[in-house]
Amino acid sequence: MSRIWFLLGALAGLSAVGLSAYAAHGLAEAARPAVGQALNMQGWHALALLAVGFLAERRVGRAVSFAGLAFAVGMAMFCGAVWYGALTGESAGRIAPIGGMLLMAGWVAFGLAAWRR
Repeated sequence: MSRIWFLLGALAGLSAVGLSAYAAHGLAEAARPAVGQALNMQGWHALALLAVGFLAERRVGRAVSFAGLAFAVGMAMFCGAVWYGALTGESAGRIAPIGGMLLMAGWVAFGLAAWRR
């Protein structure tokens, strides 16, 4: 299972770098602050997924798998909603806040998994 978290973390980091270049050179100036926040979240949670991979190698239980899932889905929802709004000018509704709550739940689960280790 740890390889999945390593792979997702690497893909999230890779896409954060590529999207950062696009945001700097191909995105309207007005959209850059919001997108910058999304990219910041994506970069940090790419690292969090790598940490989940390392903790999962120690077989610490279901909490670490929940943390990885919450990080991956929450990152996609939060960052995706921000990008959607930046590119279309429309709101994605409650997707970003739900994604943010999943990211926070992931941190709680990660803390519990680390504590139980």
